[in-house]
Amino acid sequence: MSYDKSVSDHYLHGNLLNAIKAALVALDKTTQTVTIEDLAPVDEFHIGGRIASDHLLEQMRFQKHQHILDVGCGLGGAARYVASQYKTKVSGIDLTAEYIETGKELCNWLNLTNVKLIQGSALDLPFNENTFDGAYMLHVGMNIEDKVSLFKQIYNVLKPGTSFGVYDIMRQKDGELTYPVPWATTNSTSKLATPEQYQKALTDAGFSIKTINNRHEFAIQFFQQLKAKIEADGGPPPLGLHTLMQQSAAGKVKNMIENIGNNLIAPVEIIAEKP
Repeated sequence: MSYDKSVSDHYLHGNLLNAIKAALVALDKTTQTVTIEDLAPVDEFHIGGRIASDHLLEQMRFQKHQHILDVGCGLGGAARYVASQYKTKVSGIDLTAEYIETGKELCNWLNLTNVKLIQGSALDLPFNENTFDGAYMLHVGMNIEDKVSLFKQIYNVLKPGTSFGVYDIMRQKDGELTYPVPWATTNSTSKLATPEQYQKALTDAGFSIKTINNRHEFAIQFFQQLKAKIEADGGPPPLGLHTLMQQSAAGKVKNMIENIGNNLIAPVEIIAEKP
């Protein structure tokens, strides 16, 4: 089995669109009345969800009518949010075909024509040089070992003077992680790197580093608040990460929280710029 297929199979649900449709019934929503906010709990598959997206995106300063690249877009949740919030055009690419197929249908539900989702590899971007006015990736690099090649691909398709935002889970110190976690079942597809290694890969690709922000404390507080809300509500909401990860969700999230609590990993933001 190829490495790409191993990664894609990890994220495979098998019946994701119907699972989301079923959750809409519990939300008293239909495909005609659902909103971007309704979909946010399942749509943004990274620590902190929409809150974390806003924190990164506010630093990117996207402008109306720009063309933005979402690397490893998943279901396209962040792409839809960026397109709606900033009135931009967004192209997203992701390895997992089911995510792209489902994401396209969600775009149809929301009548978003300025979002284009493509199935493909971030290591072989199907775009021309100097195409995009900005780019971001949210929890993507954990599955990609050759980060220099990844960042060179992104560098090439960005226009000069534009920004690239990274929000990834990064290694904080040596030690054995507890698996499975949301991005990997075993360490065979977990390609974590330290913030310092990310910085070097970015600069080797041609980027200059503008800011670095370790979000460890944010992650701890986010999961504490999430746990309290689930307990207060008597269970998880109809739509959430459990919709994506099904029965494995609780164990994967528990292990991730344990790994963060042991300071082995943390979500980290890096804002880079193409000179």
